[in-house]
Amino acid sequence: MLLEATVNNRPVSLEIEPRAILLDVLRDHLGLTGAKRSCDTQVCGACTVLLDGSPVSACCTLAYEAGGRTVETIEGLAGPDGLHPIQQAFVDRVAIQCGFCTPGFVLTTKALLAENPCPTRSEIADFLGGNLCRCTGYWNILDAVEDAARRLAAAPTSSQGPSS
Repeated sequence: MLLEATVNNRPVSLEIEPRAILLDVLRDHLGLTGAKRSCDTQVCGACTVLLDGSPVSACCTLAYEAGGRTVETIEGLAGPDGLHPIQQAFVDRVAIQCGFCTPGFVLTTKALLAENPCPTRSEIADFLGGNLCRCTGYWNILDAVEDAARRLAAAPTSSQGPSS
């Protein structure tokens, strides 16, 4: 079947199997390897991408569900001027260690801050509840999200990257 979607602000049209998983299409057909295969059961967040701005587990989403919609992966977040403010906050707050889970956390954070630009620490922890990290622990990640919220509130829209 034909999949037509917008991926990282670019139109995509490709033939897929009806049972193809979004994660496999992104990684194997489009070369977008930021979303990681880990649990395959929608519990770890490593494969998180944004579908029309909402976080989804690409490991459990059929690719055809993205038809006519917008998909954003971590590769689409940074702009020509550098890292998106959320990415920079994760770097500056040392919320990254091995990096395996980081794309999922960053994209989930983007969805959270689009919905709630000034979340409490408790709201952040709740929203990120579907993302797991085995390396950094969660304090630095929570700090990074709070920092990202401050950065986005203070930044002009044009400095927030191409897909803010």
